Amino acid sequence: MTRTDPLDVPRPDAQLHFGVFFQGVNHWTIWSDPASGSQIDPANFRRVAQTAERGLFDAFFLGEGLRLREVDGQIHDLDITGRPDAITQLAALAAVTDRIGLVSTSNTTFNEPADLARRLSGLDLLSEGRAGWNVVTTDNAWTGANFRRGGYLDHADRYRRAEEFLTVARALWDGWENGAVSGSPGAPAWAAPGAVHQVRHRGPQFDVDLAPALPRSAQGHPVIFQAGDSGEGRDFAARIADVIFSAHGNDFDDALAFADDLRRRLQAVGRPDDDLRILPGTEIIIGATEKEALEKKRWIRLQQVTPATALGIAGLLWGLDLSDRDADGPLPDEDPVVAENDGSFGARRIADPRKVVAEWREKAEAHRWSLRETVIALGPQRGHVGTPAGLADKFAHFVRHGAVDGFNVTPYLIPDGLDDIVDLLVPALQERGVYRTAYTGATLREHLGLREPLTHRSSTDRRQAG
Repeated sequence: MTRTDPLDVPRPDAQLHFGVFFQGVNHWTIWSDPASGSQIDPANFRRVAQTAERGLFDAFFLGEGLRLREVDGQIHDLDITGRPDAITQLAALAAVTDRIGLVSTSNTTFNEPADLARRLSGLDLLSEGRAGWNVVTTDNAWTGANFRRGGYLDHADRYRRAEEFLTVARALWDGWENGAVSGSPGAPAWAAPGAVHQVRHRGPQFDVDLAPALPRSAQGHPVIFQAGDSGEGRDFAARIADVIFSAHGNDFDDALAFADDLRRRLQAVGRPDDDLRILPGTEIIIGATEKEALEKKRWIRLQQVTPATALGIAGLLWGLDLSDRDADGPLPDEDPVVAENDGSFGARRIADPRKVVAEWREKAEAHRWSLRETVIALGPQRGHVGTPAGLADKFAHFVRHGAVDGFNVTPYLIPDGLDDIVDLLVPALQERGVYRTAYTGATLREHLGLREPLTHRSSTDRRQAG
């Protein structure tokens, strides 16, 4: 009997967790559909958050775009753009939601810990323990140009800065003891003597000396989320995070291998192997039949990858301006121009564009794909497609065999992109006993079934928890 045998279920009582990711700068959200809403209208943020809460989601996530994407110095006008400050927007949503977690994507490269920790602590208090922090780093010069020091950090340096940033932030969150504030007007002082501690830190990145301004929230600390797929990123998550996002959520075997690797890394740093929730990012496309779902997927991909977007993506690979080409025609005959990628368009560096172009040409010729069809077929493969029943069975298998703890859902349409998931998929999951039927806690940490913050545990607790 193999591990994936349906009769051998290692986590028979596991429950699936859902978050919703309201993206920052991107071309995956379909802005051209008549049903698409504004990305800066408060009503649309409210609509998505309240729909997710109706669906008993764990959390609402805001992406961060510190700079609009550019190509050759010109703003790329095919993206969804524009976004209020995440913590400001989440504080507004705290007033119109009751249970759902509120997670800010905030950058450690271009913030300072004393300021960001205080703002996150404020969100945690305003929401009564529902705040989370998606810790991200930035290594590109195009974003750094927004800030006085400019430039960028090397890959290793950005993780070193992020870890020291977290060390300072957690010290500030722990600066007030539990019960520090007097609960009685007759007390001799507003706080118990010695209950608020000065935080002094001097390190390679930060030199801090202050008394924290805010007490702990109901969940102790904001929940820490992190996304990193390199070995260094995975080690970082194992040391510091409560939840990790990943791109390993489409194929079961790939997802399980990623989860098993993280469990080994957790054990290596002295944490229980179930101490980190794994929530791959995904897109969910639902149809009444499998055929309808696949037809819907094709329509969505054509809306996401328009002719102009396809030419822009291919142009980055070739290193050429392809804007005057036919996206529904063949791939360019020219060889790619190999040049250093400066981070334009927010693109990943392509180590060997000639090799990638050769693979594209081989696949395009074999399948008779146009340029646009090639970009769609060989670009990032996102999400799950199917009927409510079929997806519910699939997700139950994923979570109960330890491949994931849930998914962070990226709607392809705002503000109505969650409706099918909440109205059709969630009931199917509940019928299978793999999804909650009501919130059983009040804080984000409780929703996710997490232990107390890492700094509140002794080394023995870390090894023996669970």
